[in-house]
Amino acid sequence: MGAVLVVDDDLAQQLIVSKILTKMGLNVIVANDGIEALSLVESHRLDLVVLDISMPRMNGYEVCHQLKADEKTQKLPVVMYSSEIENCRYFWTNRRSADAYVSKLCHPQELAATIKHLLRKDLVNP
Repeated sequence: MGAVLVVDDDLAQQLIVSKILTKMGLNVIVANDGIEALSLVESHRLDLVVLDISMPRMNGYEVCHQLKADEKTQKLPVVMYSSEIENCRYFWTNRRSADAYVSKLCHPQELAATIKHLLRKDLVNP
């Protein structure tokens, strides 16, 4: 079973995403901000990161940039999951970091489909 890090300072969003991922058969680890996320990436073997943009201490852009700049984590898929639609799409379109973008306003199946696409098929229940 794969492990996914959900990074969001909003507890309700953490719960929503965690439920979606758990139903997919994935293990979920949660971080409340970017600093905590980077620490958890170092201490866990992760298969994907779902990352909010607006967070205290370190925003999602900075976290994503650090992950993609590090040789050890540069291939770790990152899904930007945010309500900041225009800024995030611009960031992703220019391929500065994230592997995918999903709006928090989307249907849960869109997030699940994006995650399935990025993960190896053997990690996710059909």
